[in-house]
Amino acid sequence: MKTALFLLTLSALAAPAQPPRFGPSPEMQAKTQADHKHLLELLKIEKLRPGPSGTPSAPNAANSDEAKVGPYTLPDALTLKNGKKVASKKDWEARRQELFEDFDREMYGRTPKVTPKVTWEVAETLREKKGEIAVVTKKLVGHVDNKDFPSIKVDIQLTLTTPESATKPVPVVMEFGFIFPTRPGAPAFAPPPGSGPSWQEQVLAKGWGYAILSPNSIQADNGAGLREGIIGLVNKGEPRKVDDWGSLKAWAWGASRALDYFETDKAVDAKKVAIEGLSRYGKAALVTMAYEPRFSIGYIGSSGTGGAKLYRRIFGEQIENVASSGEYHWMAGNFVKYAGPLTTPDLPVDAHEIIALCAPRPVFISCGSPFVEGNWVDSKGQFLAGVAAGPVYTLLGKKPLPVSEQPAIGVGLLDSDIAYRQHEGGHTIGPNWPHLLTWAERYWK
Repeated sequence: MKTALFLLTLSALAAPAQPPRFGPSPEMQAKTQADHKHLLELLKIEKLRPGPSGTPSAPNAANSDEAKVGPYTLPDALTLKNGKKVASKKDWEARRQELFEDFDREMYGRTPKVTPKVTWEVAETLREKKGEIAVVTKKLVGHVDNKDFPSIKVDIQLTLTTPESATKPVPVVMEFGFIFPTRPGAPAFAPPPGSGPSWQEQVLAKGWGYAILSPNSIQADNGAGLREGIIGLVNKGEPRKVDDWGSLKAWAWGASRALDYFETDKAVDAKKVAIEGLSRYGKAALVTMAYEPRFSIGYIGSSGTGGAKLYRRIFGEQIENVASSGEYHWMAGNFVKYAGPLTTPDLPVDAHEIIALCAPRPVFISCGSPFVEGNWVDSKGQFLAGVAAGPVYTLLGKKPLPVSEQPAIGVGLLDSDIAYRQHEGGHTIGPNWPHLLTWAERYWK
């Protein structure tokens, strides 16, 4: 009997350059603008630089010409702040702490040292079929202790599906995704006819399990929600300080709490849980992988700026876009400074270093075709970040990406502990699932 594998996936359905299908209400927009304005006042910033447009025909379109990228210098992941070169695992541990401090203070924010306890409830257990495979699905609710501020309630939504035939704990792929229905009358998402088995069916076919974690049940994906959710609960409804955590860190915290539950569930091999996500949830998957050492594998899909894309590379989405009122809530308040009085070269860190913080655990960087997905997420910038993280993996006895030139679309680099593949499709991870699962299998056998 095969051992089942459980993978945690973070996925999104909309391309980052496109407007959301269901826009925010006027009230939500007003709350977001007020919170963004309050943050600028805390930082004593009068105005931010506008970001480029994701529409290629716009007058201020984001750069998509390699000839216009310009030179840049990345900070050295293996040089301590005192100038000493990292030459050992002990040195790397000291350097890791420096990097975490920089990312906490300037980019993703500080997760509180003390957070409320989460009590997990199995709300429902279903025996059903996914394709031709009989499964057991548990609908779980993580009740966050709110006795210190009862007016804010947080219930984390999680589903766990494992093969009914499993005779021992299985690995799991966990996704930051959507637990339908998301609104009254919303249809359940299904792959188009003829597209082959879903990612869930592919995972189950390996004898593994999968989980879906709802990020919006942890923290809203907008600035209006920063006084609610887990961030608002810890802050007792008050606005954030400039180095408080943003939504990416909050979602990562929720993923860690899901992993706490997996360690108690006899159906799950909690030492073999992968975290996966697409787009903004790809950013969250990478942050989760870096900060939570219990996750075994990271699958980072089209994560762009704030994720695996190099900030200093002027191509596609830029730091000014993420600092705007539409996206600033993902990050620490201090991050906004780099679209105001400071510029991108002033950042003490870059994306290759958040990848390096995942080492020595394996990470798969996935992108779509620029002809279909577009250039907003900068697939080459994500590849180059993977290359630049390589020396840390080498130091720790792992295999870096074997080449420094981006391979052709459809050519995967899958024999290393940092893996990369750009598929032929759009803003999705779908075409890369078979490659991911084959790559992951060698770690989980």
